[in-house]
Amino acid sequence: QVQLVESGGGLVQAGGSLRLSCEASGLTFSRAAMGWFRQAPGKEREPVAAISWSGVNTYYGDSVKGRFTISRDNAKNTVHLQMNSLKPEDTAVYYCAATGLNYGLPTRDIDYSYWGQGTQVSVSS
Repeated sequence: QVQLVESGGGLVQAGGSLRLSCEASGLTFSRAAMGWFRQAPGKEREPVAAISWSGVNTYYGDSVKGRFTISRDNAKNTVHLQMNSLKPEDTAVYYCAATGLNYGLPTRDIDYSYWGQGTQVSVSS
């Protein structure tokens, strides 16, 4: 059974930082692409960042480029999302997602088979 457990969400002031973590179990983590998505109230879920199985290739949504960094530790089955210079518009529930065996860099939510429960990130102005 695949499990993705997110942590690190919370409330922060604009300009602050948060680091989200996602620990995976039940899958071959080192051969899976990983992604972070977010969904704000009344909006569709959008891709935030993705990282290939090796960590060499990464993707960032236009709204977070230069502020967020995705990384992974295959020895610990963990993926992180470092979020700096947070803005009120970053407020959303953030979801960790994993593909099955995948050597690419998928960025669409339909490409991901496994999802975490989500963690709330709230940025006050």
